[in-house]
Amino acid sequence: MYRGDGENTEGGGSAGLTCCSYNQDCTSLAIGTKIGYKLFSLGSVEQLDLVHENNEIPDVYIVERLFSSSLVVVVGHIKPRQMNIYHFKKGTEICNYSYSSNILSVRLNRQRLIVCLEESIYIHNIKDMKLLKTLIEIPPNLTGLCALSFNHSNSYLAYPGSCDVGEIVVYDANSLKSVCVIPAHDSLLAAFTFNSMGSKLASASEKGTVIRVFSIPEGQKLYEFRRGMKRYVNISSLVFSMDSQFLCASSNTETVHIFKLEQVADSRMDDPPTWTGYMGKMFMAATNYLPTQVSDMMNQDRAFANVRLNLSGQRNVCTLSTIQKLPRLLVASSDGHLYIYNLDPQDGGECVLIKRHSLFESKSEENKENDLGSPLPQSYAATVAKLSAVPSASTVPGYSEDGGALRGEVIPEHEFATGPVCLDDENEFPPNTFNDVTWKIHIVLWRSMTCFAILQVPYCL
Repeated sequence: MYRGDGENTEGGGSAGLTCCSYNQDCTSLAIGTKIGYKLFSLGSVEQLDLVHENNEIPDVYIVERLFSSSLVVVVGHIKPRQMNIYHFKKGTEICNYSYSSNILSVRLNRQRLIVCLEESIYIHNIKDMKLLKTLIEIPPNLTGLCALSFNHSNSYLAYPGSCDVGEIVVYDANSLKSVCVIPAHDSLLAAFTFNSMGSKLASASEKGTVIRVFSIPEGQKLYEFRRGMKRYVNISSLVFSMDSQFLCASSNTETVHIFKLEQVADSRMDDPPTWTGYMGKMFMAATNYLPTQVSDMMNQDRAFANVRLNLSGQRNVCTLSTIQKLPRLLVASSDGHLYIYNLDPQDGGECVLIKRHSLFESKSEENKENDLGSPLPQSYAATVAKLSAVPSASTVPGYSEDGGALRGEVIPEHEFATGPVCLDDENEFPPNTFNDVTWKIHIVLWRSMTCFAILQVPYCL
């Protein structure tokens, strides 16, 4: 998720882009502004549909949507210690939580909601917002760096485990138990992310030169990619494609790198006996006799595809998504625009810009010209693109928490829902089978004195 200072208002007037994030399956984009927040649907290349707009919460710096549901989490600079959860379709607040210090990041899936502070992490059960666990013995996390697997069957949580090196702690937020500790980098961490299944974890350090991918829950290194060697960069966005075939990294430079997760070394051993194949085998064998640092560098894979943005000094957040049956790279920039590129999944190379949308104008920018004054080019993929509806998310049955929670429930489960809750259907979450007129308010003060909650729940007469 990109978080900015809101100073750059180019293209956004007085609104000012303060943050932006994609939902878990990359079908929606949420942005925060100086005057509120907006939610967009990403189902089409040609059109950017505004799903919801709220101008009542000033200076939003965190906004997260749960898949395609109507649940959205918002935090603003006016009350940086308070998290508000809304049902935006109904225009109602579900609950709000206050904490002992500023909220730095929020992560959520269909089972868990994670709130990260500088020196603690709160794990909530998203079905009734009961606090299940507070992780307090963690190193100071000044930027709120954390990741949550959005595959609800495991709900792996990752957070920094050291203030000196790039160590990652992997925690099971379902069973509330530690899984493993990964010594990922020698320098401090800058970014890490899970793939869609929660079976892989990618990480980058503050140097930004090397990106590594580890297996989960074992913590074994699977891949190592080199982003560059000429200069250190600040990697701000790291994301897998939904099929886990590609990994995208963007930074404070003008280049976005896309890596392909495949075992190149294994394919070389199966090549026909040619002179180049023979020399390749000799080269690979020679690395076994070199110092570890040298051999690791020689074995690192370069980017499969890349994009050179027409932006300089802009902050951005990227994602890889399938839109209209073709792979796309999406770049949301602090200049107030969403850029859509075609990605060639076979040959890679330079990705082609095919569309640019304004995040502040009511209509998408049609037939815009690029900086060279010519129409935006179309790659081969654009010629075969056909409009198709984005498939709806699958129905997920309710989940009964079977232990591990702290004593003292916020809301009895029978009062929160009368049956399975479908968290990706905006018509069903939160449950709408209650009387919307009468409300019952629960106030709970945790024994730890670190947070309190005020929840408003429809009460069935």
